[in-house]
Amino acid sequence: MNHSIELNKAKQCAGNYVLAINDTMNVVSGKWKLPIIGALLFGKKRFKELERNIPKITPRMLSKELRDLEVNGIVTRTVYDSVPVTVEYELTRSGQSLTKVLDVMVEWGLEHRENTVGKAV
Repeated sequence: MNHSIELNKAKQCAGNYVLAINDTMNVVSGKWKLPIIGALLFGKKRFKELERNIPKITPRMLSKELRDLEVNGIVTRTVYDSVPVTVEYELTRSGQSLTKVLDVMVEWGLEHRENTVGKAV
């Protein structure tokens, strides 16, 4: 189905527009999901790599959020039969499609920081 036609239809009805926003928020809501997705945009990562890339996240929270993202089809978890067992996480095609959303958020965040704090990263 043509996504631009669907978007135009959603933009014509506030109810459909809000429903689509709610669908998105149900998948990526919370403090940690978008940073996890952002870290995985740079490629496959093991658990400890994700932990190092995301300051202040606890192992328990990282594990919970990764499970949620896996259930929602955003992340895949691959277990390798090695000693010790190796587990890698990567974005699915659906997860990778969030790049556009995150790029716009990063652009806005940089501009907002510059406007409010007076310095860009």
